[in-house]
Amino acid sequence: MATDTVGRFLAALEPHRREALTSRPPEEQERLAAAWERELASDDELDTLDELSPPAAEAEAARRVMDREA
Repeated sequence: MATDTVGRFLAALEPHRREALTSRPPEEQERLAAAWERELASDDELDTLDELSPPAAEAEAARRVMDREA
């Protein structure tokens, strides 16, 4: 299951961030993917965006998670 989450997280990332994430250890990738899922589940603004464009909501949540890691 974690691998599926990581794959979806990678797909939501911008290409340069995707490359940065794939260079990290698998445990780190799984941790960030879990943070991404929590971001998607907990943010009301993303819920509204998700109704309009699920990929946009996923990309925004991915950006937020990676920005916090920077």
